[in-house]
Amino acid sequence: MTDQSNAEKDPSDWTTGDEPATGAQESYLHTLAGEANEEVPDGLTKAEASQKIDELQEETGRGR
Repeated sequence: MTDQSNAEKDPSDWTTGDEPATGAQESYLHTLAGEANEEVPDGLTKAEASQKIDELQEETGRGR
């Protein structure tokens, strides 16, 4: 059995995934969205924000 941190788990499996997105997530999302010329919806959960960050990182070539 391997130990997984929250960063490695699917966001939909996070126990806190339905909580509001963190300030850091919101800030990074707006940075990425600006680079991708996209809008970020208000009221995202932590899990939704994480998934949107992953999408925008792929689109902008940032991250991974």
